[in-house]
Parts: sequence; structure tokens; C-alpha cells
Amino acid sequence: MNEELVVIVRAIISFFTLLILARLLGKEQISQLSFFDYVLGITIGSIASEATVDLSSRAWTSWIGLIVWAALAYLMQVITLKWRYAAKMIEGEPTIVIMNGKIMDKVLRKMKFRVADVLELLRNQGVFDLNEVDYAILESNGSLSVLKKSENLPLTPKDMKLEVKQTGISTELIYDGIIIEENLRQMNKDRKWLMNQLKKYGIKDASEALLVTLNDAGSLYVDKYDDNIKKVKDIGDYKGPF
Repeated sequence: MNEELVVIVRAIISFFTLLILARLLGKEQISQLSFFDYVLGITIGSIASEATVDLSSRAWTSWIGLIVWAALAYLMQVITLKWRYAAKMIEGEPTIVIMNGKIMDKVLRKMKFRVADVLELLRNQGVFDLNEVDYAILESNGSLSVLKKSENLPLTPKDMKLEVKQTGISTELIYDGIIIEENLRQMNKDRKWLMNQLKKYGIKDASEALLVTLNDAGSLYVDKYDDNIKKVKDIGDYKGPF
């Protein structure tokens, strides 16, 4: 029983120590997670878990190590904020991987990056055709920033000097086949209205819908479980069993 009590006390202390250190280090650890930040987070978490359950070692030595690691991380943040050259050496810098629509293959090889990796990041940005891309920049945190060619940029209402109605955010009316009554009332709608709308999409029962949302402008999105897609395209870069 004494060991269980020690583990509980250690866990509480480690938990609040991590909470305080996380607040001191700020939000950069999450919003701009680099490889170094990732390794740092794993290391600090590993030290905290060891301080909690490893009863063969003294807890205060693990907490000292935890504080030292966090202090060094904070120091590195201060240095990178004050000294741009240090930030470049420690965190890296943005790199152009597509220029004038052409993939910079030599740059990719230098960065140990595959073309398939770039294609995946482009798809994450909603780009499925390389012909649309003018520039693509790999940021220091691993994300990809894309500048489309002028002819592929979306035409905005501002360009056409049109006044548009605010759409607002979408509210879930059905999620996983279940009607969310509270959201219906929030949107000033009822079950009768909802079922009439679903009939337009060939849905007779709410359980047939995976997701149904409605925004403030009255735009309804409906996704059924059975979408009747006959053939799913394979966009993998090699043929294989998986």
C-alpha cells in the first residue's frame, strides 16, 4: 500500500510540474512542432513517467532533470527569438521545393525528401494537380505552403465587387446516424423540416445519414453511409498488396 501511495503522490507532483513547465514554454511546442520539439516533448514526458513509477530511483533527481530539460528548452526559445542565425541553425528555414511549377529534385534529395512526400503534403492543401502550382515552400515545421498559378487562384466576390451574405459556421444536425435535437432547436428547425430535406437526397431514415450540417446561410450538407461510388481510385505511387 505504501508503494501505491508513493506512486500516486509522485504522479500528482509530476502532472502539475509538467503543466507548469508547459505553460512556461508557451504554445509553440504544439502550434509549430519541429522535429527537435517533438523529441524534446518525448524526452520530458519520459522523465516525468520515470519519476512517477520508478521507485528504485530518487524522485527529486528525476524532477531536477525534468526542470533542467525544460529550462534548456526555454533558453533555446529565447536564443532563437533574439538571434536569427541561431534560429536558422536550430530550427531550420523555409525551403522552396517547387519553383515556377517545377519540382526541385536536387533540393528534395538534399533534404532526404521524396516526391511522394511532396504530393501528400499538396493533397493536404487541397491541391491534386501539379499544373496548378506555381511555388511550394516547405516550412521549418514540416508543413507546406502553396502559391497557385494566377489562373488557378479562386475568383473572390471582392474581385467582382459583389456583396455576399455571411455563411457562418456549420452546425451538425445528424452525426453518425443520430439526430442532435439541441442543434436543431438552435437552428430554429424541427424533425419534420429535417426529414423533408433528407427525402430530397433519397434518405428515408436519419440512420442512413453519416453527417448532416446546416450553416447560418441555410446551406445544407448531407453525406450518406452508402454513397454508391462504384470504383475508388488508387493514388499510391507503387503497386503492392497493401
